[in-house]
Amino acid sequence: MRSLYGIIAIVLAAIATLLLLPGPVDGKRGMTAFTDVRVFDGERMIEQATLLISDGRIAGIGPQVTVPEDATVVEGRGRTVLPGLIDAHVHAYGNARSDALRMGVTTLLDMFRAPTDQPLIINQRESLQPTDQADLFSAGYLATAEGGHGTQYGLPVPVPESPETAEAWVEQRLEEGSDYIKIIIEDGSTWGRPLPTLDAAMVEALVEAAHANDVLAVAHASTQSAAKMAVRAGVDGLVHLFADQPVDDEFIEMASEAGIWIVPTTPVLAASHGQSVPDWLTNGDHAEGRISPQQQTMLAQSFPGSGMRSARWPVVFDNIRKLHEAGVPLLAGSDAGNPGTAHGPSLHHELALLVEAGLTPAEALRSATGLPAREFGLEGRGCLKPGCRADLVVVDGNPLEDIRHTARIAAVWKNGFPPGDSVE
Repeated sequence: MRSLYGIIAIVLAAIATLLLLPGPVDGKRGMTAFTDVRVFDGERMIEQATLLISDGRIAGIGPQVTVPEDATVVEGRGRTVLPGLIDAHVHAYGNARSDALRMGVTTLLDMFRAPTDQPLIINQRESLQPTDQADLFSAGYLATAEGGHGTQYGLPVPVPESPETAEAWVEQRLEEGSDYIKIIIEDGSTWGRPLPTLDAAMVEALVEAAHANDVLAVAHASTQSAAKMAVRAGVDGLVHLFADQPVDDEFIEMASEAGIWIVPTTPVLAASHGQSVPDWLTNGDHAEGRISPQQQTMLAQSFPGSGMRSARWPVVFDNIRKLHEAGVPLLAGSDAGNPGTAHGPSLHHELALLVEAGLTPAEALRSATGLPAREFGLEGRGCLKPGCRADLVVVDGNPLEDIRHTARIAAVWKNGFPPGDSVE
C-alpha cells in the first residue's frame, strides 16, 4: 500500500510540475507571465505578484502588473519564485553545469580549472538561447607556490616565480579568459602535511597586478594567520572561512575596515569535519530526477581523517555568527567538486547552514543572489527586476519561513526557457 501511495504522490508531483511549463515555443519568443506567485527579487520578497518574461529578460514584476492578452500564462498557485542561484565557489568539471542547473543554480563561480574552453564558456554565458547548463565564470589557473596547494591534482599549473613576474603572470591569465585572480595562501598546517606557500611579498604583487587590470583578487586561506596576510595584501574577498581557531577581534576589525567579503563554504567544511549531509537534502521528494546517483555518491563521501577534526566544527558556526554580527558580507558557496559535496544540492546545504549559524532566511537568500552579483560585478544576475536575465527557480513553499524550501524545486528557467527547451 505504501508503494501505491508513493506512486500516486510522484504522479501528482509530475502533474503539478507540468503546470509550470509553457506550451510549445516558437521562433518569436513571446511573453510569459507567472501569476499568483511570491517573488524574491534579490533583495526582498514581493507577495501575490505577477512576473513577466520577454526575450530572455524580466519585463515586469509586482502585484499590479497587467498580463498582456497574447502572453503565455504560467499559474504559480502561490509558489515562490527566486532568482537563479549563484554558487560563489565551485570547481566545475564533468557534468557540473547541468547538475547545478537542475537544482536551480544558474551561475557558477569556478575557483580553479584549466582554461582550455574558456572562449566557449564566455560565449555561452553571454547568450540568451535555451540551454541545460549553468553559466560559468572562472579564475582559470590559480596562483600558488611551486609544489603548493593546487599542484597535487595532476594538472600542470603555471607558477609565478617572483614578485617581479606577478604582473606578467596575471596578464597571461587574463589573456586565457580568467574573470578574476585566485591566490593560494596554504601552508598545509590544518591538514597535518606541510606545503610550500606564497609569501606576503608575492601575494601583494599579485593583488596589485590584478587590481591594475581591473579584476578582483580573491584568496584561499584556511587559517586565521593566512587570512590576515590576505587582508593586509588588499584582496577583495576570501573564498573560504578559516576554522583553525576562533575569529579574533583583530581580524574582525581588519575585515570590516577593508570591506572584504567571505565565502564560508560550509558544506566542504562539514565534510572535512566529520559531518554528514542531512536527509532532507538527499532524500526529499525534490531529489527524484534532480540529484543523480553519481551526486548521491559524492555527497556520501568524506575527507580522510575528518572525524579527528569534528571537535572544531562548532568553531565554524561561531566564526560565521561573529563575522555576520560585525557586518562582514557573506557570499554563499559550496566548494562543490570535493568529497561530501555535489554541484547544486550543496548550495542549498550552504544556505541552511548559514541560517543555522545566525543569518535570517532573507539574508541567506541574498547571499546566493544579489550579494555575489554585486561583489563580482555580475550585471543582470541574482535579481528579478526589469532588465535582469530571466534565470529563475520556482519552489514549493516559502523559503522565508523555512530556508530548506529552496530545495523543493518545481521548475527551473534559464534565459527565459525551462532547461532542455529549444527554439526552431
